[in-house]
Amino acid sequence: MRKRFWAGIAVVSLLVSACGNARQVETSADPQAIQNTAMAAAFTIVAQTQAALPTNTAIPPTDTLTPTSAPSDTPIPLPTLAEPTVAPSPTLQPAASNPTADPCLKPLSSWQGPSAGFNYIYEYKPQSNDDKVVISMWVMTDLGECGFLTDVSTGPAGQYTAVAFIDGAKSFRVSGGFRITAARWDIVIRNDTITALGSCYPNC
Repeated sequence: MRKRFWAGIAVVSLLVSACGNARQVETSADPQAIQNTAMAAAFTIVAQTQAALPTNTAIPPTDTLTPTSAPSDTPIPLPTLAEPTVAPSPTLQPAASNPTADPCLKPLSSWQGPSAGFNYIYEYKPQSNDDKVVISMWVMTDLGECGFLTDVSTGPAGQYTAVAFIDGAKSFRVSGGFRITAARWDIVIRNDTITALGSCYPNC
């Protein structure tokens, strides 16, 4: 670094002395100011040289190739059904050792208070006879009972959240929320929502 510093000073000195043979022009510049300017230029050159030097950068590790299995030409057969079916929700057991577990994350097979019956109507599109529909219904009753129905054909009066998983010509998931009172209800599954309609269906 010192060699470069002195080399910079020498270059500046040569430039100043080369201009010395020219005709003297009367100037009011202070020789000390010129020397300070030359020193500043030399320091700038040294700083720029230092900044341009490469740094010790670690070489990144190369990716290791991992073998992948060859694709199979055999398609996986899908089950076919005569008409859309409703499968019961899976039974989940709440964690007994976890005091913060959701108290409604449990099956609800019996309840107090009035009951309602459910009829499922499929209005989603596209639709085929081979579609498989899985419906889960969660409820919070007016008496504070909660959980998911193990039999989705009947349930207590209360506030519901329904989710349907459609596996068919177009596979998707749709959900909706609604209030059920005692009586018979049509649960209508559409592309964008699930809703409950009473005796007014299909003219609601």
